[in-house]
Amino acid sequence: MAGQRSKVQEDARFRVLRLLHDNPELSQRELAEAVGISNGSAHYLLSALLDKGLIKLGNFTAAQDKRRYAYILTPKGIAEKAAITKRFLERKIQEYDSLKAEIETLKDELGDAFAPENSPGS
Repeated sequence: MAGQRSKVQEDARFRVLRLLHDNPELSQRELAEAVGISNGSAHYLLSALLDKGLIKLGNFTAAQDKRRYAYILTPKGIAEKAAITKRFLERKIQEYDSLKAEIETLKDELGDAFAPENSPGS
């Protein structure tokens, strides 16, 4: 269970770093919605990223409300984003390969009962 939880947490961290890299002006609420996590989780995650030195706060100059911040990736954050991206991609390729093998096994089990025109991608 802990392994699955750490994957979910790393996936959320990956998505947050990726979103902030492209849109540093996102609010915590917008970030939470985009990643699919609660506002509290987004706050906790951003605080952890700040504590680790992966992001820094900057003023969002275009906002009329000068209390808004931009979450800017630090060089350390950019390096961490690259490392997480690599691990994320490797994990997704493994999941894809496993799913593809399972689909082939199921097709073989069904044999002639499986109609190719019903398969995805046809």
